Amino acid sequence: MPKKILSDFEKFCKEKNITGGKKEELMEKLREIYDKSSYEVGEAIGVIAAQSISEPSTQMSMRSYTMASMVGGLTKVVQGLPRVIEIFDLRKTFDKSMTIYLKEKYNSKTSAERIANDIKEKTIGDVIKSHSIDLLNMQIELEFGNLPISKEELKEILSKFGDVSRRENKFTIKPKKLGIKGLRKLRNKILNLRIAGISDIKKVIVTRDFNDWIIETVGSNLKAVLEDERVDEVRTTTDDIDQIYDVLGIEAARNAILREIKETLDKQGLDVDLRHLILVADIMTTDGVVRPIGRYGVSGRKPSVLAKANFEETKKHLTAASLFGKTDKLESTVENLMIGQIVPAGTGTVNLVVDTEKMKKIVQKGEMSL
Repeated sequence: MPKKILSDFEKFCKEKNITGGKKEELMEKLREIYDKSSYEVGEAIGVIAAQSISEPSTQMSMRSYTMASMVGGLTKVVQGLPRVIEIFDLRKTFDKSMTIYLKEKYNSKTSAERIANDIKEKTIGDVIKSHSIDLLNMQIELEFGNLPISKEELKEILSKFGDVSRRENKFTIKPKKLGIKGLRKLRNKILNLRIAGISDIKKVIVTRDFNDWIIETVGSNLKAVLEDERVDEVRTTTDDIDQIYDVLGIEAARNAILREIKETLDKQGLDVDLRHLILVADIMTTDGVVRPIGRYGVSGRKPSVLAKANFEETKKHLTAASLFGKTDKLESTVENLMIGQIVPAGTGTVNLVVDTEKMKKIVQKGEMSL
């Protein structure tokens, strides 16, 4: 066994004060586990990993969406097989969410609620009392209640869309050269304009996790949240793998892929060897950027023409290969299977050369028989 495993075993036995027969018994079990977990040189571990993940995944509960209890039913959370597909394909179609932990100084219900209110995105539509379009004067009229910013700041923001006048809490915006259709589009744009909070943090709820008060969100903006000095940047996380890559780098993104897929499988009660998941996470991040498994990622970037044609868009890949004179070196499993050759796996990874003359001499001496 590797020296690292043996040294860890010795350290464990020393810490637990295990000696004699008990230690030998544990060593025997360790050897059995190691032998069972090892694989032969040339074994097609990619195929085994794919089978080991896909077989239980397709057998899992087929429920697609369930209301999330942790965020108080604020959003739909994808579970089961659809969630596995989303992770491997890095799809952006689902609602992102964050779990925000606070530093010890702010770890109280009151502070958590205050911070949650500060980071929640607020648009003009959230704080407005009424809005209308004055067709006679071709202008937009807005009436506000309590504002998270000053009226002067709001007037400066609205002035980008036209001439702004204010009377008490009423603002009038008169754009230049806009028809009725243009006014309606402008009104909708203004109502969706962010004036406070962190962009993309649509909803928030404060919950308690043992001794920690945490903020669960609908929507994610990891970079902006971590810039808040009240947030515990070590434990705060998001399920948006692309944001983790942009803010924390490729290793963090790899760990996020591993964590998300492991949690999804665990919730379904499926036991998949962690090494299979590690292999997939490594493949998705091996180039230093995060790539999906599908046609626009790992599978689409294979050097083999036949391997790409075997996956999806067969006609497209074969036509392109013909037009540009591409060649296939037949180096992996798929393309060799397609043309009926021995695949480079198992005994197919080695080439044997036999000296027939030498074999005849050995047979004549009686040292072996054919």
